[in-house]
Amino acid sequence: MDARRFAPATTRNRDVILAVLERVVPDQADVLEIASGTGEHATFLAEQLPVASWQPSDPDEESRASIDAWTARCGATHVRPAIEIDVTRRPWPLTPAGARVHAVVCINMIHIAPWSACLGLLDGASEVLTEGGVLYLYGPFRRGGAHTAPSNAAFDAGLRARDPSWGVRDLETVMEEAAARGFTLQSVVEMPANNLSVVLRRGPT
Repeated sequence: MDARRFAPATTRNRDVILAVLERVVPDQADVLEIASGTGEHATFLAEQLPVASWQPSDPDEESRASIDAWTARCGATHVRPAIEIDVTRRPWPLTPAGARVHAVVCINMIHIAPWSACLGLLDGASEVLTEGGVLYLYGPFRRGGAHTAPSNAAFDAGLRARDPSWGVRDLETVMEEAAARGFTLQSVVEMPANNLSVVLRRGPT
């Protein structure tokens, strides 16, 4: 039985995400991906970037099975077996215990999760990243309290109808919470389909 799952958006956004990560993830980095979902981003990005390792994670068992199935199918040698991480529970179970990484990548999570998940992501990343390490966020955001496009407003309404705790987050609020945890904003990159890449670094620039 093929355990792989498929997310059509991955093939649409993976190259533009790669273009940003190529500029900010150092060579031979150890990377932790949070909420890896199907595993399609992990297997693609880990093989395109000159990383030492890529650790995918997801709280969902079937998603972890999909990640490992994609890794096996693609022969992605830098991708480790998926681990279970609930961002709201710490310490995150990295191997070995207390290990640190050079980058944390989180694609399309914080709007499809409660606000506590965003805060948990920032807390956990601040603990596992090396000084100067990169936290990369990708997805839709509101800017200045307003949606950046009517399609994002409709998407946000649909999310909140499914779960009132979900929704497109205010970029400025996320940045305030990140700064309170010792992160510095490096860049905000406008992406296709009204999404943003947000690059943060642990510690001062």
